[in-house]
Amino acid sequence: MPAKQATPSHRSFKVADQIQRDLTELIARELKDPRVGMVTIQGVEVTPDYAHAKVFFSLLVGDPQETQDALNQAAGFLRNGLFKRLHLHTVPTLHFVFDRTSERAADMNALIAKAVSSRAQDD
Repeated sequence: MPAKQATPSHRSFKVADQIQRDLTELIARELKDPRVGMVTIQGVEVTPDYAHAKVFFSLLVGDPQETQDALNQAAGFLRNGLFKRLHLHTVPTLHFVFDRTSERAADMNALIAKAVSSRAQDD
């Protein structure tokens, strides 16, 4: 018999959504690290036991690796801020990951535009 896949519960989605909102505010208002620029939190995935949270972010300007390092260094500070805001028994350990989705979307849009323009020139 195959192992049953654990689907995230509705509560997990609510917790992840609240973490995303609170982290956005904490990073914008309380994090004073100059390496962290215009960061947008794209999403949060929480493990079923709420021990860990993978935080996906994108960046308007700056070096993604440097920003990721700065956010991971500030993870304890941000987790402490979440602890004060969330009413959870366990506040997850934060792991920041740069989300390249917007870069890939821009590349795909450029390829589509190039294909459309070359087709228009052929006609």
